[in-house]
Amino acid sequence: MITLVLVWICILIVNSLTHPAVISPQDPTLMIGSSLTASCLVDSDLNLKAEDLFWTLNGRRLPAELYKILNSTVLSVALNSLNGSKQQSGDNLVCHSKDGRILAGSCLYVGLPPEKPKNITCWSRNMKDLTCKWVPGSEGETYLHTNYTLKYKLRWYGKDNTCQEYHTMGQYSCHIPKDLALFTPYEIWVEASNRLGSTTSDIITLDILDVVTTDPPSDVHVSRVGDLEDQLSVRWSSPPALKDFLFQAKYQIRYRVEDSMEWKVVDDVGNQTSCRLAGLKPGTVYFVQVRCNPFGIYGSKKAGIWSDWSNPTAASTPRSERITGVCDPKSGEQNSTLRRELKQFFGWVKKHAYGCSNLSIKLYDQWRVWLQKSHKTRNQVGKAYFITLYFSV
Repeated sequence: MITLVLVWICILIVNSLTHPAVISPQDPTLMIGSSLTASCLVDSDLNLKAEDLFWTLNGRRLPAELYKILNSTVLSVALNSLNGSKQQSGDNLVCHSKDGRILAGSCLYVGLPPEKPKNITCWSRNMKDLTCKWVPGSEGETYLHTNYTLKYKLRWYGKDNTCQEYHTMGQYSCHIPKDLALFTPYEIWVEASNRLGSTTSDIITLDILDVVTTDPPSDVHVSRVGDLEDQLSVRWSSPPALKDFLFQAKYQIRYRVEDSMEWKVVDDVGNQTSCRLAGLKPGTVYFVQVRCNPFGIYGSKKAGIWSDWSNPTAASTPRSERITGVCDPKSGEQNSTLRRELKQFFGWVKKHAYGCSNLSIKLYDQWRVWLQKSHKTRNQVGKAYFITLYFSV
């Protein structure tokens, strides 16, 4: 909207005020660093003299030393080493009479030709559409209004198609909502053009099945695991939009403490739809999110694209009932032995049970419940373990 208003202002100055005087050249397009000499020719019937005129550029009066009187009705101005236009609709160069009245105007377009767009990336949500983003060259700033057009076609026999819905995922993006073919690769490229030239990106080739992403997992539930103070159970449902398609999925979980912004990520959940988090702080609220990566759709060998994270779901671990006090000095040797055995046990589990594995932890659960009920034993154990383990439910 702002650009359109500025364009309208510039056109209004030029077109509505061409009778009292004329500026030459009219609306020039120049490269950054160029020089320009413009002249203002006033109508002789106005009884205006060249020495009675002055120039402004974007509302600022230009110094008189830049002027030159060519004859009684013509005043020129010399602009050297021009910088890029401050507005993409063109800078306003205006000729005034001595009382400030506008006599004529011209739009100066000073900038650079577009650079070759690069880094085109595309994804399809649930195989129903296609969205692509790109980077507009090394800098992207041309100081001129630059049009970007995303084009695509079926690789071997298709005709060129033009994307219509721009800026859907940022300034340099376009969305193709429908009428896409599966099992056939597309060629996709971006064309860029402005007043100083045009250029085209490299062509990328992709199959819709290889760039599928999906909605985040739904129905994420986080709950306590009985009275275990350091564990939470997480369950979720597969993305419903892909339930009728042949595909595999892998999931990630991330969680954080309520008063922290630092997330811990569980990378190797696999294709399960449940997981148990262990080694958490007692009496603490945790926020949990899950995301999905659909891959192998109809046999595709591409890695897949991660979905957005699900909305955070919160749950708290049970409060600790640990009794504080002084340990029995005589039990020091027993404490040391118990700590050593626990570290060996946890080291073996960590080595052989990556992430949410299928290892049964029923015996571990029973031991933990017994441990929580025995204040003396828990006091002996103290802080023997500071490790986060991830087990499957």
